[in-house]
Amino acid sequence: MRVATNTKRNLVTAALIAPAAVWLTVFLVLPFIAMLVFAFGERAPEGGYQPAFTFAQFANLPTRAAAFWNTLMLAPAGALLCLVVAYPVAYYLAVKANPRYRLILVSLVVVPFWTSLLVRTYAWMYILGSRGIPNLLSMIGIEDVRMLNTPGAVLLGIVYGYLPLMIMPIYVSLEKLDRRLLEASADLGGKPVSTFLGVTLPLSLPGVMTGVALVTILLLGEYLIPQLLGGGKVFFIGNALVDLFLQSRNWPFGSAIAVTLVAVVVVVLMVAMRIAWKVAGTRQVDLV
Repeated sequence: MRVATNTKRNLVTAALIAPAAVWLTVFLVLPFIAMLVFAFGERAPEGGYQPAFTFAQFANLPTRAAAFWNTLMLAPAGALLCLVVAYPVAYYLAVKANPRYRLILVSLVVVPFWTSLLVRTYAWMYILGSRGIPNLLSMIGIEDVRMLNTPGAVLLGIVYGYLPLMIMPIYVSLEKLDRRLLEASADLGGKPVSTFLGVTLPLSLPGVMTGVALVTILLLGEYLIPQLLGGGKVFFIGNALVDLFLQSRNWPFGSAIAVTLVAVVVVVLMVAMRIAWKVAGTRQVDLV
């Protein structure tokens, strides 16, 4: 009887998992295998892929060093800026906001996702362009200010576009915070700064790590924001991939870059998860 019950339970579990497994296999595993095969091939004379087994594509990775450098510098910088802006917002929503209006305020954080990122990025192109903020500055005597097509413009677009993805994990972590710990710290004479550093921040680190990892991983493959706000002068790896696959049609080299990017993402994710597990497993609260 127990064997039949376990068999039925396993069949139900397999039936529930099967659609997701098929989806991931078809749209994630198989494309990655194809990309891995392409990475060891050669570019055909007319473009595309030609079967071969060579490491030449990986040896050519330094030729795209600028794209890798911009991505590996601006992606973490953008994630850090998102964290600096998102933490106070998440803290206010979770700890300070009136519970009656908290749901409304959290909804306002998600509202930007209701609009296409492309439309919002075009709006920033106008704001940072010659008819936007630089035009206003010229009216008060500050001339020749260029904001568009700069790393600063890209970072601004990154913060605006990815801020909700940083706020929500931190908010969830802070929302579960036991208020009695804050009261105990105050009763023991802890100042607000020491309470924050000794109680609030350590307990919110899992949410912080989740938000940083999520934003950083997505930024490593970002294409739209550097393309529009960088104006072709601030290249990310995503921009290099579009150029190689759609313009120069060098599929093997593009695949080698993509495989390298996936390896970087896996390393970042593993490090973030390891730190998060370590923090969650050993976190202690210092009330004094």
